[in-house]
Amino acid sequence: MNLLKSTTTGLIAALCLAAAGCTTVGGAPTNEIEARWNGQQAGAFFAKFGPPVSDAASGTATLYTWRGGFKTRVVPATYEDLGDGKRGKMLTRARTEYLRCEVQLTVSSDYIIRSVRTVVDRPGTNGGKSYCAEFLTAS
Repeated sequence: MNLLKSTTTGLIAALCLAAAGCTTVGGAPTNEIEARWNGQQAGAFFAKFGPPVSDAASGTATLYTWRGGFKTRVVPATYEDLGDGKRGKMLTRARTEYLRCEVQLTVSSDYIIRSVRTVVDRPGTNGGKSYCAEFLTAS
């Protein structure tokens, strides 16, 4: 009888610890876009960036797809540096990049953003923020 009681108590303690771990880790923002927008009103996001292109029910939440930030960026060619202001052979050609951002917002029934997942994005220039991070976190 004591063995059954101690096993049950241990099992309950283990389940409580597991549940506590899930609730503390799950809500942390995973990127700077989430850090900026999680917990904010979805209406504020759509007022600033425009309406979503689609929405779908997902349990008690709604999944909104938003696209925007259309921009053209010209990336100049890079050349070998020979010193004294001279340049050598071309390392990379000049190119034009067509930028856009697409994200999926999970919004709760009280219209609060709960998560933001980037669907379409471009890397930032010179190792900087991604285009979506620049666009959606600018003041």
